Amino acid sequence: MTLFLERLISGLTNGSIYAILALALVVVFRATGTINFAQGELALFTTFVAWWLTTMSWPIWSAIGAALALGFLLGALMERLLIRPVQRRSDMAVLIVALGLFTGLNSLAGMLWGSDTKIMPSPFPNGPTDYISVGGARVYGDALGVLVALVVLLVLMSLLFRKTRVGLHMRAVADNAESATLAGVPTSRILAIGWGVAAAIGALAGVLVTPLSPQQLGLTTMFPIFIAASAAALFGGLDSLVGAVVGGLTIGVLESMLSGYISVIGGSLQQTSALLIIVVILFVRPNGLFGTKKLERV
Repeated sequence: MTLFLERLISGLTNGSIYAILALALVVVFRATGTINFAQGELALFTTFVAWWLTTMSWPIWSAIGAALALGFLLGALMERLLIRPVQRRSDMAVLIVALGLFTGLNSLAGMLWGSDTKIMPSPFPNGPTDYISVGGARVYGDALGVLVALVVLLVLMSLLFRKTRVGLHMRAVADNAESATLAGVPTSRILAIGWGVAAAIGALAGVLVTPLSPQQLGLTTMFPIFIAASAAALFGGLDSLVGAVVGGLTIGVLESMLSGYISVIGGSLQQTSALLIIVVILFVRPNGLFGTKKLERV
């Protein structure tokens, strides 16, 4: 039973990271109706910035705050200067620009900080005695901190979209930008805010996952996490915040259990097996578990 709980806790911890990055993808989609394929590398770049600031004797929480602010600024600028000019042409043009940002941010991080592995300090207690016992299994401080961060973030994003004027404007722009503009919604500002908020969430995911990752901080740290987060967003529904969380936690637990109880599954095969299950589910429900169908009148 203890072994099962340890694997469950490990899966929930990894799943929480997937869910946070999936929330970033959902925020972009709900605000703009597009998917940001550069989200993972944007998170990686801001995490490198947070790490660099800690080497300059910045307190870890101050470095994280600066990374989130930088992420918001970069996300807003990317939408305004790179995405918006090509979005009027086609979705394929947006995809190409996003892929260009993906490679460009990764290369820039390598140029500035090199390709060797960095050690990112954890914002939460992560010593050998910093844990609580749950049924004999240990839940360490950094894992518990990630779970709490996910819950707080979900609540904040739900309040943003349901209770604030900005959130309502985001939903209106994503549904029909032209109609929203005619109704007086400041579309340009809302699009930039949507990308900025998503980039800040991605930065949070990066600084939380790196101390938990066996590879620590390197140029390939965020790519597998982005793949899992994308699957989580699709599984839960690209327009659903709750779906992103459920999808992330589901994939995290599936990976942990499959690798733990089926000995031939591990590494990349572990992730592939979980994603195959998600693909099967999407065949049954293409809009995801919590996604909504978009109806068009003709």
